[in-house]
Amino acid sequence: MNVKPLLMCVLLPFSVCAEEITFGIVPQQSATTLAKRWGPILRAVSESTGHEIVFRTTKDIPEFEKQLLRGEFDIAYMNPYHYTVFHQTPGYQAFAKQKDKMIRGLIVVQKGSALDNISELNGKMVAFPSPAAFAASVLPKAALEQRGIKVKPMYVSSHDSVYLNVARGVVEAGGGIERTLNNIQPEVREQLSVLWRSDAYTPHAFAYHPNLSIEVVQQIQTALTELADTENGAKLLKAINFSGIVAAKDEDWDDVRALNITSLDHLMN
Repeated sequence: MNVKPLLMCVLLPFSVCAEEITFGIVPQQSATTLAKRWGPILRAVSESTGHEIVFRTTKDIPEFEKQLLRGEFDIAYMNPYHYTVFHQTPGYQAFAKQKDKMIRGLIVVQKGSALDNISELNGKMVAFPSPAAFAASVLPKAALEQRGIKVKPMYVSSHDSVYLNVARGVVEAGGGIERTLNNIQPEVREQLSVLWRSDAYTPHAFAYHPNLSIEVVQQIQTALTELADTENGAKLLKAINFSGIVAAKDEDWDDVRALNITSLDHLMN
């Protein structure tokens, strides 16, 4: 298994003879926030499967993309577009997704802003997490381009940074998604309002590296999908705004493939 140091590596203690598995989480929020919310979930999966799960993330989304390409995570929770790309190389295979959820891109503005239509963003500075963040960047930018609206993009590394920059008035608007908007601190969220929502698409994928055994994948899939069946598991999922996790297959992301997004083509050449 891959055990290379990253920005954040939180070991979840279990049996010394347990199999160690790296679990990468896309850095939509700070490493500290992700560790706080995902750490207890991975501990529960460790206890259920007997495998030592190692939480990992990176300093920003572009670095996460590079490490996905190198296959540095045994399992990764990645955005829908990332999955369609890194399923090709190095071969990540989806096995689960959020229950009863479709993902939509958002454009948010300061509450009370005079802006009431995205056409009014023409020529304005708009914050995005990274060029290839699917719902928070790719979908909003495509909607703007289709309408001939030219904005000045500012990439700020995470969803939380987008919301903070909008709330503080550094930029006129920013791209995000409902889950991370709901997860941001209430004092920030209360300063924002949604200007635009995209169509709905298949959400983030839980995917495994082809080197990970199917037996181990099935154990982890079972542990994740059964979390919502217990009071404690449901509480852990609520911390990441999940009602549950369900099994998934590669074809579930064909709606994303149909968009023919090319943002990461440069990485694959």
